[in-house]
Amino acid sequence: MSASVREAGGIERAGTPAETGTAARLLALGRAELTLLGRNKTALTTSLIIPVALAFAMKGAVENMVAGTGLSVGSALLPATLGYVLVFAVYSSLTGSYTARREELVLKRLRTGELRDLEILAGTALPAVLLGLVQCVLLVALGGVLLDAGLPTAPHLLVAGVVLGMAATVGFAAVSSVLAKSAEGAQLAVLPFMMVSLAGSGMVVPLDILPERVASLLELLPLSPAMELIRAGWTGGEGLKETLGQLTTGLVWAGLALFAVQRWFRWEPRR
Repeated sequence: MSASVREAGGIERAGTPAETGTAARLLALGRAELTLLGRNKTALTTSLIIPVALAFAMKGAVENMVAGTGLSVGSALLPATLGYVLVFAVYSSLTGSYTARREELVLKRLRTGELRDLEILAGTALPAVLLGLVQCVLLVALGGVLLDAGLPTAPHLLVAGVVLGMAATVGFAAVSSVLAKSAEGAQLAVLPFMMVSLAGSGMVVPLDILPERVASLLELLPLSPAMELIRAGWTGGEGLKETLGQLTTGLVWAGLALFAVQRWFRWEPRR
């Protein structure tokens, strides 16, 4: 294992017995990744600042966009901000982490130990997911006051949307890392998914205000089900049938991402 990971998390320590429990292995790897994330100023800036900065930048445009539609600024902008967290704090950051660890031979060396493949991927994702969850909680609490959106009226839908979004972004981050030859190249590899999600999944423009045929197509994008469920946390949703459809679509995308990871994820550096 690379010296940086040993130093950061202490997964391997001379003279100490190996930890065999799945939870212990995940925590050790997650602790190492969290330390490395704290040293990566670029990743921290992308994760912590960009989602909030985008929300402030979009506030004026959202006010004009939702005028006369029945949506409030808060119910349009606050869910979008949570979407920005999924895209920037989880997906973009994690794609870079997977790529960097692969190119540094960390992933290859981890596979020679007790860690299973799924544990390696999950442990690497753990800090980004936890950071994203903390941001979502803070944004829901503080954003509801600052944007006069109030607390979610259907918190179970909000939680379901965030969980679905996390599953999709983690899976697609692992898939996207296949396209990058270096940590720098990961910044380009994430652009297609990011642009499609920002433009078409209801973050920049809520699907509710689009023509019905256009909205019906955009609802099939990977992050659209998560965004619709997150927004339904404040609006209450459109009914059981629509909610089940969104959950099904989101689970299908999460399953496809998992299949793609198992089929195409690269453990060896790209030369």
